[in-house]
Amino acid sequence: MPQIKDIGLGKQMLELPEAKQANQGSGFKEYLKDCIQGVDNLQKEADRAAHELATGKVENVHQAMIAMEKADTSFRLMVEARNRIVQAYEEILKMQA
Repeated sequence: MPQIKDIGLGKQMLELPEAKQANQGSGFKEYLKDCIQGVDNLQKEADRAAHELATGKVENVHQAMIAMEKADTSFRLMVEARNRIVQAYEEILKMQA
């Protein structure tokens, strides 16, 4: 049975800045800032992969598609987190009224 080879992604996972937060003692604002920066970096990586694929510099379609899907998934997660934060804020406002 042929063995499946690694496609070279390594450990390019989106790392949440939880460890940084514990060490720095920063607040929720810094945590969100780090998460948004991580999503932005994934978007830039996906754009670069798509551009290189379109110009013919890279022939590995799989890696380009994986980068684009990672960026899309992380962006959707960020938007959903924003929606939940706004919803919680609106609930708090309703309790004060």
